[in-house]
Amino acid sequence: MKEVPINCFTCEHFYITWDEKFPRGCKAMGFKSREMPSAVVYASSGVQCLKFRKKKRSEKVKN
Repeated sequence: MKEVPINCFTCEHFYITWDEKFPRGCKAMGFKSREMPSAVVYASSGVQCLKFRKKKRSEKVKN
């Protein structure tokens, strides 16, 4: 069975940095990178990111 890559954009630990050389970061793992943090974790360990936590979506306010 093929593993589905983790989408960091949907993770609560993912953030965009102001660093042009390292524009993507992971608060849980404490690093910034050029690539998506989940891809860096997988490339270095061979295991999918264990810190992934799906973002909670807020309810839209109705007027």
